[in-house]
Amino acid sequence: MKYQELASEILAGVGGRDNVKSLVHCATRLRFKLQEHGKADAEALKKNPGVIMVVESGGQFQVVVGNHVGEVYNALNAQLGAGEETPANAQEDKKENLLSRFIDVVSGIFTPLLGVMAASGILKGFLALSLACGWLLESSGTYKLLFASSDALFYFLPIMLGYTAGKKFGGNVFVTMAIGGALTHPLMMGAFEAAQLPGAQPEYFLGIPITFINYSSSVIPIIFAAWVSCRLEPLFNRVLHSALRNFVTPLMCLVITVPLTFLLIGPAATWLSHMLANGYQAIYAFNPIVAGAFMGAAWQVCVIFGLHWGLIPLMLNNMSVFGRDTLSPLLLPAVMGQVGATLGVMLRTRDAKLRVMAGSAVTAGIFGITEPAVYGVTLPNKRPFIFGCIGGALGGAVIGYFHTATYSFGLVSIFTFAQIIPAGGFDATVLGAIAGTLVSFVFAAIASYLFGIVPPAEQPAEAAPALQAPLNRKQQVTSPIAGDVIPLEQVQDATFASGLLGKGVAIMPHQGRVVAPVNGCVVSLFKTKHAIGIESDEGAEVLIHVGIDTVKLNGLHFTAHIKEGDRVKQGDLLIEFDQEAIRAAGFDTTTPIIISNSDDYIDVLTSGQSPVQEQAPLLTLLR
Repeated sequence: MKYQELASEILAGVGGRDNVKSLVHCATRLRFKLQEHGKADAEALKKNPGVIMVVESGGQFQVVVGNHVGEVYNALNAQLGAGEETPANAQEDKKENLLSRFIDVVSGIFTPLLGVMAASGILKGFLALSLACGWLLESSGTYKLLFASSDALFYFLPIMLGYTAGKKFGGNVFVTMAIGGALTHPLMMGAFEAAQLPGAQPEYFLGIPITFINYSSSVIPIIFAAWVSCRLEPLFNRVLHSALRNFVTPLMCLVITVPLTFLLIGPAATWLSHMLANGYQAIYAFNPIVAGAFMGAAWQVCVIFGLHWGLIPLMLNNMSVFGRDTLSPLLLPAVMGQVGATLGVMLRTRDAKLRVMAGSAVTAGIFGITEPAVYGVTLPNKRPFIFGCIGGALGGAVIGYFHTATYSFGLVSIFTFAQIIPAGGFDATVLGAIAGTLVSFVFAAIASYLFGIVPPAEQPAEAAPALQAPLNRKQQVTSPIAGDVIPLEQVQDATFASGLLGKGVAIMPHQGRVVAPVNGCVVSLFKTKHAIGIESDEGAEVLIHVGIDTVKLNGLHFTAHIKEGDRVKQGDLLIEFDQEAIRAAGFDTTTPIIISNSDDYIDVLTSGQSPVQEQAPLLTLLR
């Protein structure tokens, strides 16, 4: 239900159903193509708690929602009444510039395959690690089965890209898959091997010599071939009778496109592939240290604007032409630099909400998903993002110096370390990757911890009203709820029990109402009304969280009597809740009361009373 609600809010934010031309998604983003960008309300979407960031780039309106993007995408598709992109939706917008159209095409073709590409690459990496460590033998049946699982996608990549390219270009995806299948057919692969033998005789198609090329794992030829097929298809559909077009149009597309691919498109695209690969190698060979520093610093900037998609085909092309790729290892410090910066913020900040967000972003970043870290933590605080980019540059320079390469494609993550092991086992290139990544991570973490959070003295006066009030050495926080007091470590939630969010206590309520424990301002009220944050006039940040996992109720059984930004006095009614209904729904109503900036105090003492009444002394804060 929460995904359906979020989908409805996002759909309204992009201008409604009629404003959506097409929709795809990647690891964390919903990528809309809109009829009119002016109808979308990016600012309203940015304020939605379920949205991390909104980016307009590459002709796409991108809504970053995090790791649950697949569920939100499915809910959106249900509301749009859409399953697949139609040819009309897939048509190019002539008003877009060439770069925007290129990024849109590349992202549309490669996005659906990224998950299985990453999985296949990781499995290849672990198999290389197993061989290097002697855990498996290359001749064993176990290795052969797992290797086939990891290599199948890349060996038959033209077939997979035939599907996604056909879908993107608006044609019959099964025709474009068949074209990809022809490129990797055993008969054609056998002809290619025979053509490499000394004294091999050329073969002809209607008198034209055929150039046999190994198209296994290739990228560019099938994309061009699919584009040609998808342009031929509507031409034949227009001239053929409806009774014939269902089989004659695919027949003509195959009969024309497959020979054309082997005679012209394939050789030309292969030449272009080698030109791109050799061009990159020339730049890399000129000064790999500078190349590493540049990519380590610039990669996350490219991710912000969606420009990183332009490099995905280059990485795959390097893998196809050379059997290895030196570009993706340079990105490892860029990713781990942002992870380190986020960790530094998490350890330093006293903001409970930011700390929780940073903690989850660190976990996602380790596995290669940096958007939550960048959009939610480092970029809003500016300095950590810069430190992450500097760390990425330092680490990238180290990796460039060691000429590290990956031997399988996958998302840049902690698993990349398994993918950089060459066939001969561990060598200096592996150690260089580890050293460069550690340099990036450690530098960004330490710099962000020491300098990443702007000290309150440097913030504008209006951003810290509590600093303008007289500071007392001791502050009393009264109980917001009547009930039995229990130690925080007994709460059945590790986040609260560990003290990660701050010191405090928990109360098992006797009645369903919450009152203000201090005089102050409501700085946060969760949309689901189950939690509220108050900053007292003396500077204490009090978090009241009614129940455990009650966010899943989506506001059901809760009534808020205040709103964010309201001034409250001690004893003012904040929230009412139906504790019997909440318990009947299977939720624990134990309510933690946390001082989220408890690091500002020498200690947070409890009154020791249990049970406790509303407005009775509960906590004493010693500054």
